[in-house]
Amino acid sequence: MDNPQFRSGFVTILGKPNTGKSTLMNRLIGEKLSITSPKPQTTRYNIKGILNRDDCQIVFIDTPGYLKPRYKLQEKMQDLWSESYKDVDLILFMSDIISFPTDYDLEVLELLKKIPIPQIAVFNKIDLQKDYSREFFINQLPESCSKAFFISATRGDGVPELMEAMLQFIPYHPPYYSEEQLSDLPMRFFAQEFIREAIFNYFSQEIPYSTAVLVEKFKELDDKIHIDAVIWLERESQKPIIIGKNGAGLAKIRDYAEQQLTNFMGVPVMVHLWVKFKPKWRKKPSDLKELGFK
Repeated sequence: MDNPQFRSGFVTILGKPNTGKSTLMNRLIGEKLSITSPKPQTTRYNIKGILNRDDCQIVFIDTPGYLKPRYKLQEKMQDLWSESYKDVDLILFMSDIISFPTDYDLEVLELLKKIPIPQIAVFNKIDLQKDYSREFFINQLPESCSKAFFISATRGDGVPELMEAMLQFIPYHPPYYSEEQLSDLPMRFFAQEFIREAIFNYFSQEIPYSTAVLVEKFKELDDKIHIDAVIWLERESQKPIIIGKNGAGLAKIRDYAEQQLTNFMGVPVMVHLWVKFKPKWRKKPSDLKELGFK
């Protein structure tokens, strides 16, 4: 890279669950990397999405929502949250104009006061709230947040202006990754995430939160990809719910995952699913390690 005007850096997106962090990152990079659902706590990992333009490369870090941990999995998610803003160039504090300020919002803002990294506030979901006072939201922010933007991550309103503001905080630097890269995560990771997204979309109450997905085989052939994955459940009573009558529930998960992964990977994807009873996996360090949590 011989362009001295090229910018390259890291931006982390922080906030409470279900504010649209994943939707925003997907829109910024123009690809669906983070899974989304209307349910909170969908994101369990720090997911890097890489935006490549002629003038810049920005690595966005989508984080689990900030919350008070109730079991080991959530403790691991909060550890990832704390790691996400180390050595970045900019922090996006994200909330939505419908519920702000919640106790979680105020806790995050209190933490941000102590972090010596440039910060921008982003208030999402303006498409769902017609009347609001920008002054009210800005007045709640600490001095550490230098700017505030009001957007709709779903529709894209206000996102170009946010993008241009972010660029001012990104240093002049050669790219950190190849311009063909969208993430530093392997395809196996995205396979398990799209399967998990199907579970979040099709099942309610505790089922999505007490399930995990582990890809056991990822085989790339010349014209297709074969994926074998296991869905972990915490209770045996959940198994007939996931499988459904005559396997209809499992078929819905498989069909959704195959469609999403085929679109994402650009080749036909075949998904084979199994269901496994794994009691209290959210509380067991050995099980969490197998899922990729350190």
